[in-house]
Amino acid sequence: MRDFTDDLADLRRRLDEARSYLGLEATRARLVELEERASRPDLWDDPDAARAVTAEMARRRDDVELVDGLEGRLSDAETLYELAREEGDDSLEGEIETSVAGLAGELEQLELRALFIGDHDERDAICELHSGAGGTDAQDWTEMLLRMFTRWAEDRGFDVEIDETQEGSEAGLQSATFTVHGRFAYGMLSGERGVHRLIRISPFDSNARRQTAFASLDVVPALEEAEEPDLDPNDLRIDTYRSSGAGGQHVNVTDSAVRITHLPTGIVVSCQNERSQIQNRARAMQILAARLAERQREERRAEMARISGAKQEAAFGSQIRTYTLAPYQLVKDERTRHETGNVNAVLDGDLDAFIEAFLQWRRRGEP
Repeated sequence: MRDFTDDLADLRRRLDEARSYLGLEATRARLVELEERASRPDLWDDPDAARAVTAEMARRRDDVELVDGLEGRLSDAETLYELAREEGDDSLEGEIETSVAGLAGELEQLELRALFIGDHDERDAICELHSGAGGTDAQDWTEMLLRMFTRWAEDRGFDVEIDETQEGSEAGLQSATFTVHGRFAYGMLSGERGVHRLIRISPFDSNARRQTAFASLDVVPALEEAEEPDLDPNDLRIDTYRSSGAGGQHVNVTDSAVRITHLPTGIVVSCQNERSQIQNRARAMQILAARLAERQREERRAEMARISGAKQEAAFGSQIRTYTLAPYQLVKDERTRHETGNVNAVLDGDLDAFIEAFLQWRRRGEP
C-alpha cells in the first residue's frame, strides 16, 4: 500500500492553518451571540438590523460547518489509513487516495479566504463592461467577456443578473451591466477590473487580417439597503426608454427601461432587465448608490489607484491582460505574469488561476 503519512500530515497542517485565518474560535463565539439575538421575539421590530443579523449568522454558520465537515472527513481518512496499515488491507488504498485528493481540493479553495484583505471582499459584485478601441471587434469582444464572466460565475455556483445591455452597431455589445451574487464575488472579481485586450484574426475583416480589440471592466461592491447613501431627487435625471433585445415574446413593448444620471458626478446607470419600469428604476437606484459609495470611498483614500484601480482608456498600453488567439494562443496577465496557452478554456470561464494569482500578487503588495 502507498504511504499516505505525509499527505495526511500536510492536510492536517493546512486545516489547522484554516482555523487560524478564519478565526474559527472567535467565529464560534460570535455565532452563539447571533443565535441569541435571532431568537429574541423583537428581532424583526427593526427589519434592517434583523436582516443583518440573519445574514451574518448564515455566513458564520457556513464557516463553522465547512471546517467541522473537513475535520470529520480528515479524521475518517486518518482512521481508515491506520486500520488498513494494521490489517495489511491494500484494498482500501483507492478509497484513501480518493479521500486525500478530495480534501486537498477543498482546502485549496478554502485557502483563497486567507487572500481576501479588502473591507468589502465578501460582497456581491456590480460589474460594467464597455467596448473600447477596435470598432466592431471591440463590441464583439465585450460580448465575449460577458459570456466569460457569466460562465465563470455560474461554474462557482454564483447567480448572475444581467441588468442592462446596449447592443453594438453591427455585432456584439457596446456595454453591459451585470451583478454577480455570491459570497466573495467582489473579492474575486475586483482583480478583473481594468482593460482586457484581444488579438485575433478578425471575423469582420474580409481580408482576414489580424486585429486588436479592447474592452474594460469596472467592478464595485454591492451595498446593503441600510448602507445606501441618501440621494437628492434634484440631483437625478431619470429617462425611460424601450428595452432592447433580440426580439420575441419577452421584449418589452413599453418604455420600461430606465436610465438615471447623477448630475453632480455625471455617473449614468441603466436597467432594462426587470418586467416593469418601477422595478427597473429601483434596481438602477441600487446600482447608482453602489457606484456613488465606491466613489466616496475612493475620495477618502490617499492611494486611489491602488485601492480601486486606475481608470485607464481602453486602448493600447493600458491592458491588464492580453488574450492572443493568433498567430499563437496565449492568455497573459500583465501584472502577475501568470499565463496559459489554453485560451478556449479561459474564454469559457476558467479564470480561477488568474484570480488566485492576482490575490497572491495583491497580498504581496507588488507594484
